[in-house]
This record gives sequence, structure tokens and C-alpha cells, in this order.
Amino acid sequence: MSSWIHPARRCFSTGSLNLPALDAWITSPKSLALSDTFHSTHLSDLYITLPTRDGTRGRSFAPPVEDTPLGYGHHLAFFHPRNPEALLRKDGTDADFCPPQPFTRRMWASGTMTWNKGGELKVGEKATAVSTVAKVEKKGFEAGKPMVFVKQRIEVTVEGRNEPGVVEERAHVYQPQASSITSAGSRVPREVKGLPKSEFSFSYTPTLTTLFRFSALTFNGHHIHLDKDYAQKAEGYPERLVHGPLTALMLLESLIYHRPSAQLRNFTYRAHNPIFVNCAATIHGAIVAKDKAELWCENDEGVVGMTGVVQFDE
Repeated sequence: MSSWIHPARRCFSTGSLNLPALDAWITSPKSLALSDTFHSTHLSDLYITLPTRDGTRGRSFAPPVEDTPLGYGHHLAFFHPRNPEALLRKDGTDADFCPPQPFTRRMWASGTMTWNKGGELKVGEKATAVSTVAKVEKKGFEAGKPMVFVKQRIEVTVEGRNEPGVVEERAHVYQPQASSITSAGSRVPREVKGLPKSEFSFSYTPTLTTLFRFSALTFNGHHIHLDKDYAQKAEGYPERLVHGPLTALMLLESLIYHRPSAQLRNFTYRAHNPIFVNCAATIHGAIVAKDKAELWCENDEGVVGMTGVVQFDE
């Protein structure tokens, strides 16, 4: 499809937004500490889910080995909240770090990862991830199209060390849940300009099985990835969406697939357009400087879903 269906955005009056509760939430302190162990069995499940590592692309499957470096971005499969289903939001998401009603529609917008020298994470190690809210922004309120951007900062530190091995930031956008959503018709995708010429690529198709496995690995029950009726009727999309962190991870994986010796220092990414289940996707990359790569994911019609920039050492 040359364009995608976007849910209708109705204007909201400020009286319906419960602004006092939102402002109180913004100023309240928020933190969460989660401990986990980078178990090789859990990582094996991640490997068999990723087409860059599952042994089907001419490279045999190589299971994770204890006391070897954790793959870049692989901490995403750990440190998930363990909340009872009864305490989840109606869309299946955790309420941690989410603004109050009516801002219940969540999308993963962008993020960064920084790997610190000397704090390297390894398979089999135990670590703690401390999450805090770094920034909250309100946008579009004056125009009646309110959005709340929440930037979460996560520091992952191995047990017995003082400095984090990985510092990550995740930006989510929250919108009010309309009482009903109808199709707004076809909309031209956001255009992404200024990308370099592709020097390497990796193609794959994120299937429903892919989405199910990644949801299970990350303990993510968001219905938008698993329930077609929900994606269409509650969110206004034509199909289920691929997880933002899965696409971000595939950007990293594709770079390492083609430059296995690269030592990554920093990764910045941004989502531009939704990527849908069962639609072919290609990760493109180009080395634009001796220590910098640009990456992007596009569908078979050239629509760019996500872009990323990596700083690295050889």
C-alpha cells in the first residue's frame, strides 16, 4: 500500500483532559529499580527470534556463551516490570511511567543508547536497571490535539560495579483515548530526506510469530502488536504494528551483521512511520565517517519507518 490509514484525531477541550492530575503527575518523583540476570537461555530465545542470528541466512546458529559481551541492545529483553494483568492498562501496557487518564494511547517515538567503556555487560551477569523520568513535555494542547512526551532514562549497572554499562533513554508519546476512532482515509507517509546511499542492507519480514515472540521476550502485552481488531478499531491502523524497540534492535543487528568488529559507543534512533506486520522490511546502512554509520528501515515501497545514527570504534 502506498499510504497508510491513520486514526482520526478529534480535538479535545482542556476541561476533558484533567489537567490538574496531569500537572501533579509531571511534578511527582518517579523511579523504578529492576534486577535481572542475562541468562543464556533467555538470550537463546532472543537469538532464534532475530533473523540476523537464527541460522537461516547462511550463518549457523551460535548460542550465547557465558561471560562473553552482551549483544548491543540485547538488554532490551530484560528488566521488564512484573505487574499483575489486573493492574495493566486496557491496551495491555504497564502503567509505570504513564501519565494519568485520559492519556492512555502510547507510541514508542525515539531513543538513545550509550555504552560506557569499563562497564561492559556480559552474558550470565546480574545487573540492575534504574529508571527515572528525565523529561516530560506537553505539546499541541493549545490546538486541541494534546500529546504528552515522556523521556525515560535507564541506567544498567552490573552487580558489584559503580558505573552503568549502558545508559538508555526512551521517549514515548501519549495521547488521549477517543471514545471512538474512525478511518481518516489515506494519508501520505512522512517523508524522510537526506539519507545517504545505501552501502549494505538486510531484508526480512516481521511476521505475527516474530511479534508474538518479541512480545513474550519483553513481557509486553500491548494489544497493538498482537490484536488486529484492536489495532484497527481502537487505534485506527490497518494492521498490527511492529514494536519500536524491535526495529531499533534490528538496526543495530544489521550493522553488526555487516561490521562484526565494530565497537559501538552511542546509538540514536527515531520512528517516522509505522511498520506493519507481514510487510517486507529492509534495513539499510552506510558508513558516513570513519566512526559513524547511518541506518534506516524501509518497507518494499520505500517508506522509511525508522532512522538511526551509530557512533563506533573499530
